[in-house]
Amino acid sequence: MLSVDEQMRIISSGAAQIVPEAELRKKLERGVPLNIKLGVDPTSPDLHLGHAVPLRKMRQFQDLGHKVTLIIGNGTALIGDPSGKNSTRPQLTQEQVEANARTYVSQAMKILDPEKTTIVHNGDWILSLDLKGLLELCSKFTVARILERDDFHNRYQSQTPIALHEFLYPVMQAYDSVEIKADVEMGGTDQLFNLLAGRDLMDKMGMEPQVALTMPLLEGTDGVRKMSKSYGNYVGLTDEPADMFGKLMSIPDEMIGKYYRLASTLTIDEVDAIDAELAAGTADPYALKQALARNIVDLYHGAGAGWSAQEEFLLVHRNREIPEDVEEVAVSIEVNEDGLVYLPRVLVAAGLSTSAGQARRDIDGGGVKIDGEALAPKSYNVDPALLKVGAVLQVGKRHFARLA
Repeated sequence: MLSVDEQMRIISSGAAQIVPEAELRKKLERGVPLNIKLGVDPTSPDLHLGHAVPLRKMRQFQDLGHKVTLIIGNGTALIGDPSGKNSTRPQLTQEQVEANARTYVSQAMKILDPEKTTIVHNGDWILSLDLKGLLELCSKFTVARILERDDFHNRYQSQTPIALHEFLYPVMQAYDSVEIKADVEMGGTDQLFNLLAGRDLMDKMGMEPQVALTMPLLEGTDGVRKMSKSYGNYVGLTDEPADMFGKLMSIPDEMIGKYYRLASTLTIDEVDAIDAELAAGTADPYALKQALARNIVDLYHGAGAGWSAQEEFLLVHRNREIPEDVEEVAVSIEVNEDGLVYLPRVLVAAGLSTSAGQARRDIDGGGVKIDGEALAPKSYNVDPALLKVGAVLQVGKRHFARLA
């Protein structure tokens, strides 16, 4: 096992907060593996690179010789984490939670070492609590303490409804730490209150309190807002290799260092060297983004997938050529009374646009091509000769379909 100083350097790399840092050092000085906790509520079946940030840090703990406990929140997910929310989350059914959990674990194991990961479900102890046990837990918390949370405080001040069951969320997450005897609990910066609640509960129950370690929220491909499917700026862990590569090539240059540190498999020393090059102005941002994209595609799709995705990216985006393996689609071509074909309907039928309205916006934005030729804005109705069998439709930089 590495020295405490070296472990602290690796653990703190990219971390937002370690509370309190001195206690983490004391725990490491004992020379025994620590129990590192991460709780996840499977509220969605698909993960993106933002979700993977704490998982990457967990893998670093594993590589340092520590134990990792991944808690699947099939109990807490029924409540709904109010962190960062200005309204009550919709409650999920047990069936939705279980289905999402299976997908979450399969994706998380692309990052964590399965042989060094303990997976537990907090429904095993939360859902079996009786009223006496629940009252005993709740007695450890005060309403004033719960209302210190920014989201609860803001909703209370603005007279936005807070459902009583939401107050139970930090209580139950804290109870998880008691159950598994966590030494360190990890989460995003929006989870600090919940992590500290676990620390407080452990102390009140006569246990050594856990250390809270938060990781920053990763900005999406726009470099501004946090990564989210709702913002359309996400890189999904299940994205096709070419799509994943292309999205990563689109990140702003100023985000390169952060993506390397939080999302890649490079060592701390390697990332530090990249940061130094970027700071000195001697780095080639384009080459760094290519290497970053290859690294991340390999991580989620297997060794060699990154180079294949890069070759396709260069073929399509640098040389402006059409890929060889474009999917063929059978689309009915309907000619209107003017002898033309309404292209938005064809684009939707081919799976290239989600709606006719979106297809029109794609056309107006210059993002639609037929056999490599861009259409002018408002070119909604086209000559049917353009849509012959074998014609290749393109929307944006990465989406193609060949008419069958």
